[in-house]
Amino acid sequence: MSTAPIPTLQLRALEQRGRLHKTASDLRDNLRRTREKLRFSKQARDHLITVSLLAGFLGVLSGYGFAGMFTRHQTH
Repeated sequence: MSTAPIPTLQLRALEQRGRLHKTASDLRDNLRRTREKLRFSKQARDHLITVSLLAGFLGVLSGYGFAGMFTRHQTH
């Protein structure tokens, strides 16, 4: 059974640790960016006009429907 010399194995282990640390660091950075992107306050700020228009439309629609329950339409 032949094995690689100890210095070669140590060098290979050092390179692998370096790659693992870089991968872990990249994952942490991606997680931080994703959390920032999905934060509720950021989403609300980014889509404020759309949400406001939708809420206004639903308010008008529900108000019209609610008022319709108390008004009587007479047909001739």
